[in-house]
Amino acid sequence: MGFLQALLPQDRKFFPLLNQASLNLVKTAKVLVELVNADPGKRKEYIKEIEHLEHQGDNITHMIFNELSRNFITPFDREDIHALTSAIDDVLDFIHGSAKRFELYKVDEMIEPYVQLADNILKGAIELNVAVHGLNNMKNAAVIKEACVKINSIENHADEIFNSSIAALFESETDPIRLIKIKEILAVLETATDKCEDAANTIQTILIKYS
Repeated sequence: MGFLQALLPQDRKFFPLLNQASLNLVKTAKVLVELVNADPGKRKEYIKEIEHLEHQGDNITHMIFNELSRNFITPFDREDIHALTSAIDDVLDFIHGSAKRFELYKVDEMIEPYVQLADNILKGAIELNVAVHGLNNMKNAAVIKEACVKINSIENHADEIFNSSIAALFESETDPIRLIKIKEILAVLETATDKCEDAANTIQTILIKYS
C-alpha cells in the first residue's frame, strides 16, 4: 500500500489527462447554464460550443484509454481509471444530449426546472473537479471525501427537482407532444447528475483502496 501511494505523485500521464477531462466538464457545464439562461437568438452559439467541448472530451477520453492500453504501471487500478474516465465522459454526453434536444425540439421556453437542473449539473461538475484534482495526492483524502459527499447531495436534490417537475407536468400540461419533449429533456438533464455521482462513487472506491 505504501509503495502504491508513493507512486501516485509521480504519475505524469493519467493525472494530467484526468484533470483535463474534469476541467473540460466544468467548462461544458458552465456553457449549459449560459444556454438555459440565454435569449433565444443566442442559444445556437452555446449549443455549438457544447458540441465542440464534447468533442474535446471525447479526445481526452480516447487518450486516457490509449494510455491504459500501453502502460503496465498505472497510478491506481486500471478498471477504476476506466470507470472514472467513462463516467466523466457520460456526464458530458448527457449535457450534449440535452443541448441537442433543445435544438431539435425547437424549445422556445426554458422552464425553471431546466435552469435548476443545469445549475445542479454545474455544481456537481465543480465538486467532481475538486475530487479529481485531489487524487494527485492522497493526503487530500478529506477534501476528496467532502467533494464526493457534496456530489451525492447534489444528485439527491436533482432527483427531487425531477420528480416534482414531472408530477407538476402531468397535472398541468395538456399538449401530449410538449409533455413528451419536456419529460425527455428533464430526464436527460437529471441523468447527467446521476453520472456525476457514478464518477464520485468510483473516486470513493479509489480512496478506500489507497488512502
